[in-house]
Parts: sequence; structure tokens; C-alpha cells
Amino acid sequence: MSVPDAASSVGVGVTTAQKWVREHGGVRPRPPSPPSGRYLSVAEREVIYEMRIAGATMRAIAAVLGRAPSTVSRELKRNSDYLAKYRPHAAERAARLRARRPKPAKLAVNAALREQVQKLLTDKLSPEQISATLKQTYPDCSEMHVSYETIYQSLYVQARGGLKRELVQHLRTGRALRKVQRRSDERRGRIPDMVNISQRPAEVADRAVPGHWEGDLIIGKNNGSAIGTLVERTTRFVMLLPLQDGFDAIAVRDAMIAAVAELPAALKKSVTWDPGREMSRHAEITMATAMQVYFCDPHSPWQRGTNENTNGLLRQYFPKGTTLSVHSVERLREVALQLNQRPRKTLDWQTPQERLNKLLDVASTA
Repeated sequence: MSVPDAASSVGVGVTTAQKWVREHGGVRPRPPSPPSGRYLSVAEREVIYEMRIAGATMRAIAAVLGRAPSTVSRELKRNSDYLAKYRPHAAERAARLRARRPKPAKLAVNAALREQVQKLLTDKLSPEQISATLKQTYPDCSEMHVSYETIYQSLYVQARGGLKRELVQHLRTGRALRKVQRRSDERRGRIPDMVNISQRPAEVADRAVPGHWEGDLIIGKNNGSAIGTLVERTTRFVMLLPLQDGFDAIAVRDAMIAAVAELPAALKKSVTWDPGREMSRHAEITMATAMQVYFCDPHSPWQRGTNENTNGLLRQYFPKGTTLSVHSVERLREVALQLNQRPRKTLDWQTPQERLNKLLDVASTA
């Protein structure tokens, strides 16, 4: 249901509904569970009301309901108004309000679990990755398991408690709501002898054959600096290209050739790149590395979705609007190592490093 529809259904304005959503951190509240047989239902409260109006005794009412007389007596005492009048629906609302005694949040009461989650958040793992990691680390200890929804609740809904709100900055987006992203066209330009992605072999698309990469630049403040990114499609292994002295075609060519130099031939088949002018020397890259360069269609980032997703992860480390040329080669290696040691759901919670190591072992024995 949309926010306007929800606002209309409860009789409030859209602005008020949006305010409620923000107060809950964008997390959908859980609907109240229906009362169990231990508690009086609305229908039973209506019977009490009608029989009291008719002058029935508490014992007679209790007999009809199959309840103890003390239950009926307690209901009338607790839920009658100051004029001693009993209204069944008002009684139901009052009972529900009293019943709202939520179970203490798991992360608020379990200090060991909370510390582990906080550490993994500062290591840039997502809540879903944290949940899977804890299950693998503590397979026989349910007290150290937590769902990723609970982590989000603790971060964004402070009433659920347990985690400090400032830990939100370690999430991939650093915020609760998505923003539409727009990209500058400054890098666009004519590139000679481009080979379009439509000519790429079918084996690239299904990720069954390793050695096919996706690449792009993440751009810094005022389009004045950049870092090159390469992601292997099968393993999601990341390599970062240092471009401290600029990101023209010569700089990108040299950085890419250096980055893949130590890879075995089996892992150097192709690279798919955005059609930016920085790749105008792609033929020289192919000559030096034997990697065929394919180009996406303009304004089609989904054609290299693995790389686009990785660039989003990298923005945790290299925020938009900052100068990227200040980061040393050592810093880029450190960030790449962190990403390559993150467990990935798409890899059955293995890490890109583990997957690449298996391929390297196979290549060394072939």
C-alpha cells in the first residue's frame, strides 16, 4: 500500500503519514497479533455489555461465556469509565494498550551479540551479511543469531534499541531512503573501433566461465579525480586502479595493464566497460593483456550490474563529493581486501577471495 493510500485509509494527511514513516526509520511496523484464548475477545465483551444492560448477574454472564466469574468482575472493574459505564469497544482498546509490553529487543539485552554486530557493521558488512556470518560462526548458539530485520529495526527504530544510530553511516547508503542518482555525461565521447556488448560471447552472460571482468570509474568532487574499478563476474573479486595523477586514456590504460599483469591467462578473457573517453586506448589494453574490451550501450549501467553494485559498496569508503586522488595505493589495496573478504549471499556466503583462490589453485595445477 502506498503512503497516500495508507493516509486516506486512516483519515490523516499525506504529510502526517510521511512523518510517521520517518519516525519509524522507514521500517514497516509489525501488525499486532490476535489475542489468544486467555484474553477476552471483542465478541465476548459485547456479550458482557448486552447482558449487563439486561440486568444479568456476573455469574450468569460467566456461565454463558464459559469464563470464571472473577474474569467478568475484573473486566468490568478495569474497563468501565468514571461513570461506571462499560463500553465493549472502548474496553477492547484499553486492553490492547495495556497489552503492549514488547519483548526486550535482543540486541538491547545481549551485550555479546550487540558487540559482535557493532564490530561487523564498522567492518562495512550489511545486516544480511552479518546475520549469515553469525550463524556460520556460532552454529550451535542461537543466542548469537539475529535476523537482519532486527538489526535494521535497532538502527532505524530507536524504540527497539540496542545499536547506536550513528552506526547507520557504516551501511552501504548511510541513509534510510534511496535517492535517485544521476550521472554526468562529461566522460562521453567518440571511441574508435568500439566492440559493442551485443557481440560479447554468450559464456560471459551466465557467469559459468571465469575471467570476464566489468570495469568503470568512480568519480570524485567536481569530476576532478577518479578511482578505477574492476570486478570479476564469476567470483565478484575486486581490483582498484590507482589514478592519482589523472584519469585520461593513457593513465587508465597503464593502470589496467599493471593490475591484471599477475593474473593467469585463464582469468584474463574480457572486460566490459562504460563508453567513456578514458577507454579510447582500449586496443592497446587488448594488445598488452589479450583481454577483449566490450562497451555497454550509453546510459545502460545495468549491462555491467556487478560492477555497478560494487561501485555502490565502494562509496562507503570513498563518498561522493570528495577528492579521490588523495588515497594511496596502500589504501586502495586495503579497501579491496575488505570487499574481497566479505561473505556474499550470491556466493552462498563465501567470500570473493575464497572463490578466486579456488580458481587460482585450479589454474596452477592445470
